[in-house]
Amino acid sequence: KRAGTEVEIDCLTGDHKNIRADIIMDIGRSINPSVDIGQIEGAFVQGLGLYTMEELKFSPSGVLYTRGPAQYKIPAVCDVPLKFNVYLLAGSQNPHAIYSSKGIGEPVLFLGSSVFFAIKDAVSATRKEHGLSGPFTLNSPATAEKICLACSDCFTQMVRFHQDVC
Repeated sequence: KRAGTEVEIDCLTGDHKNIRADIIMDIGRSINPSVDIGQIEGAFVQGLGLYTMEELKFSPSGVLYTRGPAQYKIPAVCDVPLKFNVYLLAGSQNPHAIYSSKGIGEPVLFLGSSVFFAIKDAVSATRKEHGLSGPFTLNSPATAEKICLACSDCFTQMVRFHQDVC
């Protein structure tokens, strides 16, 4: 399995837009390609939510504030990449399984990390434009706040923040 993702970031707001995602999956011989592609798309979107939106927040005593989608942001239709291509690897077989198929559900979730790494690459390019080089911190999930602070423009450099924020 492979995924490539293209994003745009807005350094002023920290917002990002998922422009394109290309996924290639080896699922063996597909019994129903339409269902398999739907499973792949759904798992990818769930993964992009995990790596870019679904931030866990705790109280000082350790109580989890964000216990469900009512308390944190989950992916919506506008978060799906504008161009979303899913390809099933042709000619792949699995002689040890029924109908030569392979599992496709949960493994695709981790391909959502390609969105996180595309955001990190975009932040790196922005920092380079501002004369900043070298490593920087951008932890997952890459929320708008974290993206904005990681871009490190003249405004965010005026803000002092505790290391635990990002």
